[in-house]
Amino acid sequence: MTRSGRRVVLIWLLAMLAGASLPEAAEIANHAAGVVVGLVGTAAIDADTLIAAIG
Repeated sequence: MTRSGRRVVLIWLLAMLAGASLPEAAEIANHAAGVVVGLVGTAAIDADTLIAAIG
């Protein structure tokens, strides 16, 4: 599994643990992955950036 793949699984898991449904968690993880792959090098995403990406 790639780093970005691990990140998607981690964010999906965190969303599920926070009470998101399976489709909601998948959408959150997908948005996070979309932001992170657009960044150069090793990147982190914060909650504000993720919220802005979701819209």
